[in-house]
Amino acid sequence: MHRDSRREYLARIHCAQDYIEQHLDMPLTLDGIAAAAHFSPFHFHRLFTALTGETLYQFILRLRLERAAVRLCRHPHEPITHIALDHGFSSPATFARAFREHFGVSASEYRRAPPSKNCKMLGKECKAGITDSSYPDWVDSDSIRRTPMKTIPAQRIEVRDLPAKKLAYLRHVGPYAGEHELFERLWGTMCTWAGPRGLLHPPAAEFITIYHDNPNITADEKLRISLGITVPDGTPISGEIGLLDIPAGKYACALFELDPVDYAAAWNELMGVWLPQSGWQPGDGPTYECYLNDPKQHPQGKHLVEIRIHVKPL
Repeated sequence: MHRDSRREYLARIHCAQDYIEQHLDMPLTLDGIAAAAHFSPFHFHRLFTALTGETLYQFILRLRLERAAVRLCRHPHEPITHIALDHGFSSPATFARAFREHFGVSASEYRRAPPSKNCKMLGKECKAGITDSSYPDWVDSDSIRRTPMKTIPAQRIEVRDLPAKKLAYLRHVGPYAGEHELFERLWGTMCTWAGPRGLLHPPAAEFITIYHDNPNITADEKLRISLGITVPDGTPISGEIGLLDIPAGKYACALFELDPVDYAAAWNELMGVWLPQSGWQPGDGPTYECYLNDPKQHPQGKHLVEIRIHVKPL
């Protein structure tokens, strides 16, 4: 009972985080966030901090600053004032103070040479430099182009209009790159939940991992991924299983046949090679991997994966 109760609490907190992420460009209220998590506003602040290690304010501020940092690199000529106001800051001065406090450099300095996430923490001396790319480095293709990288050709890349989807998911917070046992455990839990409910039947069910944060900006211990299965509207969920909306829109869909060690190279091909010459740029929607086969059934153990990124015209 204790374990089930904690899972329910965490699932509700994840719903609150999803709500915040989807409304970062709008005024956020305690009542609205608490309602998304089905908690009373009275105790929500304390619950959120106890379960995430961040206050609600710190979480919202960090996501806004990280999203602003992405835009600084992606749009090098856009006025910083515009970026500040578009990301929920009341004034350029407020944004400047918060940005320097979080990243250790000013926004203009960050734009010229983004510091490694490993040296940007408060109180630490920082030596500017681009980190090596690690998948999915989807938010800053310019950084990838300036970084030595391995790429792998896609079998196909096309822009498609995709419908909205409902994703029943498990959330992981923390490092994930190269953690094969972690993914096996999460998928095992997910399939154990979905199998008895008759939800494991492609093509209706798609197997997806969403990456919420940029691993070159967000600290490893705060990286969030949502791993799950698309489900019909009205599917009941409970406990540690959450429900997330993937919006309809235009997505660049790149099909790859990969060995487990090739994922970073596939992301590099899409983001560092194809995207800059495509006439498209990343949109504000999600970026995710959709898994199209069981590698154990492939003669060479290959992973058939479609990487999808929400895009808009350049």
